[in-house]
Amino acid sequence: MYYFDPTYVLVIIAFALTMFASFGVKNTFNKYNEIYCRRGLTASEAARKILDANGLYNISIERVAGELTDHFSPKENVIRLSDSTYNSASVAAIGVAAHECGHAVQHQTGYVPIKIRNSIVPIVNIGNTLSMPIFIIGLILGIGPLAMAGAILFGLVLVFQIVTLPTEINASNRAMKTLKDMNLLDEDELQGAGKTLTAAAMTYVAAVAATALQFLRLIMLANRRRR
Repeated sequence: MYYFDPTYVLVIIAFALTMFASFGVKNTFNKYNEIYCRRGLTASEAARKILDANGLYNISIERVAGELTDHFSPKENVIRLSDSTYNSASVAAIGVAAHECGHAVQHQTGYVPIKIRNSIVPIVNIGNTLSMPIFIIGLILGIGPLAMAGAILFGLVLVFQIVTLPTEINASNRAMKTLKDMNLLDEDELQGAGKTLTAAAMTYVAAVAATALQFLRLIMLANRRRR
């Protein structure tokens, strides 16, 4: 007889949140990717101006394959802009590039949340690697405490995402302030860039919510084995 586990509802909600946020950021990016900067700046050019204005001459800008795969690598001192961003002069692309520059400035200024995030990465990687094997073994063998230990290790991923959230929001705030202060975008163009970055931030909020629901589900399943 088929048994429906009510905790599957949490998985469905988490999946729906993630898909909704992903659709939102792609839809918003595509919308404002059709609105171009009046100054004719490309995203890579805008990023170079922002970096130079902050004295970050040592950070290079490279192109990377994909769409919205933009990121800053502090170990390599490089900002990588995706195919959809690098040569684009849209307000969406410039906003995304400015956001990655915001991360570079965070590292330069010693922004505390990003220091905390970087310091817990090794522990989180261990927890992420071991959590599910330990949890599954605990469930299969009926050892509640072992399953709970796996669930708690998974909780480290949630902690990491919670710490990551303010760094992303701060990077976007820095980006918007810089674009305005350096007069790289006009007021109406700033609105488009801001909406793009807000939509991107919602993907991180959705990720935190989805991981929290998954964590709750693991705790609930582990508790069953403890009875």
